[in-house]
Amino acid sequence: MNATSTTHTRRDPNAREVVVTGIGLALPGVATYGDLLGPLPGEGGFDPATGLIGRELRHKDRASRLALRAAEFALHDAGLTDADSTFTGAAEATAVVVSTNLGNADSVCEATDTIARAGVMGLSPLGLPQTSSNVIAGWVAIRYRLRGPNLTVCNGATSGLDALAWARNLIVARRADAAVVVGVEPANDVVTKVLGEQSTDAAVAVVLEPADAAASRGARPRATIIGYARARNLAAALASTGVTEEGPVGLWLTDEAGAAEAGAGHLRAAPRRIDLESQLGPLSGALGVLQCAAAAAHLESGATGNVLATAGGPRHDATAALLLTPSSATRPSTQERGQHP
Repeated sequence: MNATSTTHTRRDPNAREVVVTGIGLALPGVATYGDLLGPLPGEGGFDPATGLIGRELRHKDRASRLALRAAEFALHDAGLTDADSTFTGAAEATAVVVSTNLGNADSVCEATDTIARAGVMGLSPLGLPQTSSNVIAGWVAIRYRLRGPNLTVCNGATSGLDALAWARNLIVARRADAAVVVGVEPANDVVTKVLGEQSTDAAVAVVLEPADAAASRGARPRATIIGYARARNLAAALASTGVTEEGPVGLWLTDEAGAAEAGAGHLRAAPRRIDLESQLGPLSGALGVLQCAAAAAHLESGATGNVLATAGGPRHDATAALLLTPSSATRPSTQERGQHP
């Protein structure tokens, strides 16, 4: 998609309402998604040294291992796995959508170096599958035997929000009855070299379902996704998202460039604004999905207003915006909040 095109979805009263029912993090220093609202504890949370080992994680690249852990936590949080971590939902109709821009770049570079040094005969049959651009989504689907649509979005700064929108569209179009959306970027030398700064292990997964399906199985929705747009600039994205028609924005998840972009208008007066990358470092494809998790924490906290997440901006080819509102379900008690992995 180029910067001159606009893609958007708005609330349709006749369409399936899509809600977030599960959230899982594999993010050092962040224990629960409520921590994303800050200030970050800076310790605890996911430990890659102990969390990325185990028989089921052998022969997998780092990004896939991070994604599998985040997906495990999210599916458990959504109540879609049993005591043996077996998926209990409709496997044939559950999609996997992954957002990553650099997830398996280290595997691709390693394979290229091996070919240059020893030719194709030097490649390991165990390592070669890791060079597929869809390897992360594939491993998540294989682990839980999910046979719905399976894809990876590699779309730069807007990738995470785009992945959420694609997953929502699959559900609205009845191509899937649920979706596991994963945003993941690993910390390794290749990623750090590409970014020009130290990379961070970051993986987050959210489970999306139709609101009626979630209600029928007693799941607790955390947030409702009602609008999305990807456009040339912030003003166009906001106009297509329908943010002004859906009530005041209580939290705006953006960066300083987004906040300063012309056309932000009334959003400059949003009661709260959070820049996750300023706290966690570069997040790339994981950013938008982490913003969704932070939005759910805000909406569950009892704070007023909707949540707007934006990514991209003047330094990129486009801006994406995602609008989330509270679900119609009863809010959890204070004791319940923040108790999920």
